[in-house]
Amino acid sequence: MQHQDITWDLPAPFTIDITVRAEDTDRLGHANNVVYVRWLEDVSWAHIESLGMSWALHEKTGKAMAITRTEIDYLASANTGDQLVLGTWLTDYDGRFRSARQFQLVRPSDGKTLVRAVSTHACVDMKSQRPARAPKEFADILGSAVVAGGKGL
Repeated sequence: MQHQDITWDLPAPFTIDITVRAEDTDRLGHANNVVYVRWLEDVSWAHIESLGMSWALHEKTGKAMAITRTEIDYLASANTGDQLVLGTWLTDYDGRFRSARQFQLVRPSDGKTLVRAVSTHACVDMKSQRPARAPKEFADILGSAVVAGGKGL
C-alpha cells in the first residue's frame, strides 16, 4: 500500500496495513469499536517487537508494559473492504515506569483520518501483576524510540 500521500500527525510513524473484513463490522455496517482496540494492540506489539522488545525479552525480564488508559476519537467509519493504514508513535517515556503511545488510522483512498487515539502504559511484574520499575532493556528501547511533539503522559 502506498503511504507517501498520507498526512501524518507526527513524522515517521510505524505502520501496519489493515483490510476491514466483514467480521470486523457491527450491526451498523461499519468496523466495531472493539475491533479498533484490537488493531491498536496489534500495531503496538508489532512496533515494540520491531524495536527489539520481543516477547522473549519480556519473559526473560519478567516485566511487561500494561495498558492503563486508552482514549479513542472515532472521526469517521470504516467499512468492509476498506484498505487502511494504522500509524503509531511512542510519545513519552518517564525513564522508570510509564510510557505513552499515539495512533492515527487513515484511509489512503480519500486521505481521511478515521481514528486518533492515545494510550498510556505502566510497567508491571508479569507474575505479581503489580507495578514494577522497567528493566534497563526496556528503558533503553523505549527511551530511544520516543518521538517529540506527541501527546505525552
